[in-house]
Formats: sequence, structure tokens, C-alpha cells
Amino acid sequence: MPEAKGVAVHDRKQGQRHIMVVDKDQQLVAELSDSLRAAGYRVTGVATGDEALEVAAQDTPDLAVVDTRIPGRAGVRLGSQLHERSGVPYLCLSGPVDRETAAQVAEQGALGYLVKPLAIQQIMPSIAAALTRSSDIRRLRENTSQLDSALSGARAVSMAVGLLMMRDRLNREQALELLRSNARTQRRSVADLAAELLNSVENIYKINKLEKPPADFRRPVLEA
Repeated sequence: MPEAKGVAVHDRKQGQRHIMVVDKDQQLVAELSDSLRAAGYRVTGVATGDEALEVAAQDTPDLAVVDTRIPGRAGVRLGSQLHERSGVPYLCLSGPVDRETAAQVAEQGALGYLVKPLAIQQIMPSIAAALTRSSDIRRLRENTSQLDSALSGARAVSMAVGLLMMRDRLNREQALELLRSNARTQRRSVADLAAELLNSVENIYKINKLEKPPADFRRPVLEA
């Protein structure tokens, strides 16, 4: 495998799980990368935190294995940044740690940690387990995002229907069909059209907002 210190090394094959190894020890990166490739993974090896963030932004890994002591930033902090910026789950790579340190690593979002010196073949089950958990987390996030989007769209449609009912004195079924008909004509989703309608109404309200009622304003008298 060609190596150059400080330069990311990629092995690109479609359909493979992508693992990024981040460690200043290039020999360890090479050995771990070779073993991971032999196990069927696509691997990117980098030596610094800045390179890791750049790789994650361009070609998001399914998992990162991050040394806790890398040039430029602490590995745990880098792992958190990878997780927050690109949604990359990660394992920490370190020397022996105590329970308190292990708990801190978990609190920062790590899926676990691998202890140096590495017995390469013995860590493969941990890598596979972390990838499985990574997939579960990603599916959960996607489902949550889809649910949030669906709920947001449903709320927008319901509010838009209410506005049309008031504007045109329609019942709910008539207002909903009017919205659907316009969406079909414009070849758009009902939710998108509803959101645009609500946004327009919101802008109108902002433009016409009054700090206080005019002098001749009369509040309606509600009859009991």
C-alpha cells in the first residue's frame, strides 16, 4: 500500500462499508488498514484531525477508529466533531483506560474503545459490532427525520385547509380538495403547497403587524 505521511490513503470500491483510521502511527494505520481490507472493508487512513474532518466532509465513513492522541486535537474531541458535523460513529483507540475514562469516552458519543497494543484479528468482532450499531443508529435517525418531516407536512396541510375554510367559507373536505386540486395542477406535493401558503400568510402578517390598535379600534362585544 502506498504511504505518505499526512496524506489520506483511500481504497475505493463500491458497496463496501467505509472505515476511516485516524492515527499518527503510520505503521499501525497500515497494518490495521490492511487487515480491514482483507476482511472486506473499504479503508481510508489519515494521520491528523484536520485530514479526518476533510475526509468525513467529502466521503462520510460508516465508522471512524480514532487515536485519542493525534496531532492538532484530542482524539475524543475529534470523534465528537466527526459525530456532530457528519454523523460519523467512532471507536476510540488508546492505551489502557480506567472506568472513569471509559465512561467519559462513552459520554462523548463513542461506541467503545480499542486498547493498544492491538491484537488485530481479535478486534475484528468489535469493529463488526460497532458497524452494526452504527447502522442501527443511522436507520433510527433516518426514521426520526422522516417522521418529523411527515408530521411537519401534516401540520402545514391542516393549517392551510383551515385558512381556505375561513377564506372561502368551505367545509374541511372542500378545502382539502381545493388544495389537492391546486397541487395537481402545479405538479407539486400538497405539503409543499400548504407550506408556501402558510409562509405567504406569515409574511403578510409580519408586514401588517401593528404595535398598537388604531385610535378608532373597537373590540367586538361577545354576547353571552
